[in-house]
Amino acid sequence: MDENNLLAGRIRDLSIKTYQNDYLTHTDFLSASDLALFYEILRKQGISGNTRTVNGVPFVVYGGRQDADRNVVCFLPSYQSEADFLRFEPETGSVIKLVHVLPRNRKFADALTHRDYLGALMNLGIVRDKIGDILVGEEEAYIFVLNEIAELVSKELLQVKHTTVQCEIVNPVACTLEPKFEEVSGSVASERLDAVLAMVYHLSRTKAQELISAEQVFVGGQTMLSAGYLLKPGDRVSVRGHGKFIYTGAGPLTRKGRVFAKVRVYV
Repeated sequence: MDENNLLAGRIRDLSIKTYQNDYLTHTDFLSASDLALFYEILRKQGISGNTRTVNGVPFVVYGGRQDADRNVVCFLPSYQSEADFLRFEPETGSVIKLVHVLPRNRKFADALTHRDYLGALMNLGIVRDKIGDILVGEEEAYIFVLNEIAELVSKELLQVKHTTVQCEIVNPVACTLEPKFEEVSGSVASERLDAVLAMVYHLSRTKAQELISAEQVFVGGQTMLSAGYLLKPGDRVSVRGHGKFIYTGAGPLTRKGRVFAKVRVYV
């Protein structure tokens, strides 16, 4: 059974369970590409994403914070509206909890990265689907996890790289970090995807086109097969092995007729 059918089956089972038993159910964390697949499944079933229902059951997409990269799809019982869920869930953490990680001794702490924290979690045997966004500060991190594994992470995550750490479980509203970005801009021939990729990652246009042909480039979670796709302000672009950025738009044409493109690169 392929990934499409697995996700479609999971969506069907969860929505029916909520409809029959009238309690909240939810998926594991979905990546941007998984979420795009979710909406594609709805479209094939003749369901508009704007209707926000599956099998007569309302759903809400939630990742613990605004503009989360990784989200769960929650199917809501009859007694809970989307507005109520989004109002109270960050304060209660019934679906998603936050694990606040700090070094036990700041003096001997490594400069830890997203990859370090994710690697430490994977070494505990925790699968990626149970882990949401990981926000990293200079001396701390906030890890969004499903409620069901929060206690395990808090007790078992004792070391990240060479740094001994301590953990506290809090609710999502307690997060004080935001993703870090670097503003990057440059002159490109057009707002074509391949041209902007080449500018952001210092690649040749040919190399950028090869990444797209190899299905390594995603816009809004969807695999892009056209190098000629014209980016729009707000488009979220992810490139395997390189990183991700948000396209923020272009300024006036230069005297040579080129476009001055601007992006915010996740760091």
